[in-house]
Amino acid sequence: MAESVELPSRLGILPFKNKVLLPGAIIRIRCTSPSSVKLVEQELWQREEKGLIGILPVRDAAEAASVAPVLSQGVGSESGERGSRVQVSTSDSHRPDGKNQQEVIHWHTRGVAARALHLSRGVEKPSGRVTYVVVLEGLCRFSVQELSTRGTYYTARISPLEMTKSEMEQVEQDPEFITLSRQFKATATELISVLEQKQKTGGRTKVLLETVPVHKLADIFVASFEISFEEQLCMLDSVDLKVRLSKATELVDRHLQSIHVAEKITQKVEGQLSKSQKEFLLRQQMRAIKEELGDNDDDEDDVVALERKMQSSGMPSNIWKHAQRELRRLKKMQPQQPGYNSSRVYLELLADLPWQKASEEYELDLRVAKERLDSDHYGLAKVKQRIIEYLAVRKLKPDARGPVLCFVGPPGVGKTSLASSIAAALGRKFIRISLGGVKDEADIRGHRRTYIGSMPGRLIDGVKRVAVCNPVMLLDEIDKTGSDVRGDPASALLEVLDPEQNKTFNDHYLNVPFDLSKVIFVATANRVQPIPPPLLDRMEVIELPGYTPEEKLKIAMHHLIPRVLDQHGLTSEFLKIPEAMVKLVILGYTREAGVRNLERNLAALARAAAVRVAEQEPAVSPIKDVHSLASPLLENRLADGAEVEMEVIPMGVNNHDISSTFKIASPLTVDEDMLEKVLGPPRFDDKEAAERVATPGVSVGLVWTSVGGEVQFVEATAMGGKGELHLTGQLGDVIKESAQIALTWVRARARDLLLATADETNLLEGRDVHIHFPAGAVPKDGPSAGVTLVTALVSLFSQKRVRADTAMTGEMTLRGLVLPVGGIKDKVLAAHRCGIKRVILPERNLKDLIEVPSAVLSGLEIIVAKRMEDVLEQAFDGGCPWRQHSKL
Repeated sequence: MAESVELPSRLGILPFKNKVLLPGAIIRIRCTSPSSVKLVEQELWQREEKGLIGILPVRDAAEAASVAPVLSQGVGSESGERGSRVQVSTSDSHRPDGKNQQEVIHWHTRGVAARALHLSRGVEKPSGRVTYVVVLEGLCRFSVQELSTRGTYYTARISPLEMTKSEMEQVEQDPEFITLSRQFKATATELISVLEQKQKTGGRTKVLLETVPVHKLADIFVASFEISFEEQLCMLDSVDLKVRLSKATELVDRHLQSIHVAEKITQKVEGQLSKSQKEFLLRQQMRAIKEELGDNDDDEDDVVALERKMQSSGMPSNIWKHAQRELRRLKKMQPQQPGYNSSRVYLELLADLPWQKASEEYELDLRVAKERLDSDHYGLAKVKQRIIEYLAVRKLKPDARGPVLCFVGPPGVGKTSLASSIAAALGRKFIRISLGGVKDEADIRGHRRTYIGSMPGRLIDGVKRVAVCNPVMLLDEIDKTGSDVRGDPASALLEVLDPEQNKTFNDHYLNVPFDLSKVIFVATANRVQPIPPPLLDRMEVIELPGYTPEEKLKIAMHHLIPRVLDQHGLTSEFLKIPEAMVKLVILGYTREAGVRNLERNLAALARAAAVRVAEQEPAVSPIKDVHSLASPLLENRLADGAEVEMEVIPMGVNNHDISSTFKIASPLTVDEDMLEKVLGPPRFDDKEAAERVATPGVSVGLVWTSVGGEVQFVEATAMGGKGELHLTGQLGDVIKESAQIALTWVRARARDLLLATADETNLLEGRDVHIHFPAGAVPKDGPSAGVTLVTALVSLFSQKRVRADTAMTGEMTLRGLVLPVGGIKDKVLAAHRCGIKRVILPERNLKDLIEVPSAVLSGLEIIVAKRMEDVLEQAFDGGCPWRQHSKL
């Protein structure tokens, strides 16, 4: 409790904007401005327990950002009568904003001396600004005689306003003072009793009534109430004890009456409630409060606010009529009824949907769009050209209903990011909806409202989240939708992607048509085959092939490495990855169509570098955090304004500051030793094909998978048996039939190919043939392994090895014709990745080579074949020596 203190003749002044500190009150403030920091540092921090400052209320003529502007000149003052103000005109030329304006500050002529109960100092990073957290206790009143500045803060010559001991004894004998004291204590005692009943507290407050002088109790009680600034000033100006007690009694009695009114309202409501109505007690209390105040305005009612929101949503007239019917139904319902919440959520969805709100598209600049695509994606020239064509049509005819683009390609080639680039080029919002694993039609069309827990479909929910009716919507993994007893999501998408139908898309939950024709749909898939033909017919398929090693190198150097370094808090000063090492990672550690595994390996190198950097000693010691105060008595006693803030903000250090504190002698450069230490030995090498085909009976084929092209070895061996064919490697029916066709063709032409003598009538007599496709855990199917199977069988029976640098693909007929197959581009890229030098393709697939990058074709020898004999001629060293005997 504040005791009598001897005040100096001059005090440093801390202005409180629209706030008053009364004697005996405690307040916590945070000082951040240069003036208040300087004041606290010189008047409190350096003087420790002896430090005192003056708290002076101020009120600006205009609303200002800071409590106390910095003054450059000494300013005189004038003291007036009770309740007057001192007007000070300050120049803003020395303010931080530097604006040359004049600002008038109204200073109150009376304030309160205060001492610091607690001081805490901190430094903000990265600005280095010093701040103070101060807990102040009001001591006694004073009057300002003269106001001036000392450096950047105010000082004032003051005179105390407290009575002397003899004057106090004389006043205490005054009968009027005695009467006022008894009246104040009685009212305060009644207030404490009421609070004890409501909050089960008040023991310490009763002790205050018995031990603290009554004129100090008045200040303490009033300081705990929420009263206006004018009433606080009036209490501060009450130097006369009788006036102070009278004012304090009035405020305490008013607070007591407000509690009685609240109890009366509560009793009135509880008297109207029955046992079945107790669930909406709070709503009845709200109504009773409005009746007591005579305020029956329903503008703030939630239902009225919802109706106003629906009116401003811009929904069409037919939908507005439907919404009005639902709203009238909602108004007739009680909140405790089962259907109330579902009806309200439905109406909120109608109000939130962007019926007319659209993204404002800026004028398309194709040159800027092309630069954006080039900066975000390397290569993919054909795909980028198609996107530019799409944007060009949008520029010439903004309302054109363009096709639905479907990007098909292996993972990690940039399908999703291409859709994001389209949205950025158009200036529209972007929303991604993943369809992978979706088997319920309700995920597309929504659930009917009759079901518990019903909700709209993903499309309507996505449009609601972006809050515009013309976003770019990405339907990701459209080839991975399923179907079961709950419906077929792919069939539900037919309406969504059809321009003639989606303008009246009907979501089961929404139950009213919604226009999706302004939405630009973009789909992605890994394979085309699983997509139903009707759905595929509504999309334009754009295939994204895998990247060549040269393209991966460029992508890694320009995109992946900077991103990986940033994600791991590193810079090029810490880690350097030369191009030669990146190329070694591409060739020796990754064989994929995309770049995801490449990025993972680069991230592993970055983590190894991060460990080395983090183990270094910091170059600069981090600044200790300042602990905030946690006193429950102080939580609600906070001053307003920029200098006096609501709470202590913990000082932190951001990522860049942390990185800058670590220094290493030289950057870590990745070499082959580090690659083997971090990534292990290389997983792939160019010698694999040579080692696998070192024995007869092995050939190299090319296959297509959902993640790009792959090299597939085919192994054949013979053994004693009954002339049976054994197939292993988790094969499908089509590839099993191809193996049977290949064996039949070889047996039929065994003599022509010099695989059997004239006396041998059966090539398989007394032996079985076993054909195996390695990687047995991976399912395999398709007809493109026909020529590879024949080559493996001819190699087995002739005991001649197939060329290790040659791979092949193609379907064959029973007559020996080589038919075209699909996925040529991915297969050729796979051969290039694996170090294959020669590729045998069907003659009718020659046209597909136009899609293969020229850099890949320049490193390969492409051989076309029309018949199976052409394949055998090129598959063996020195050609096919038995071809001259062939009668085909």
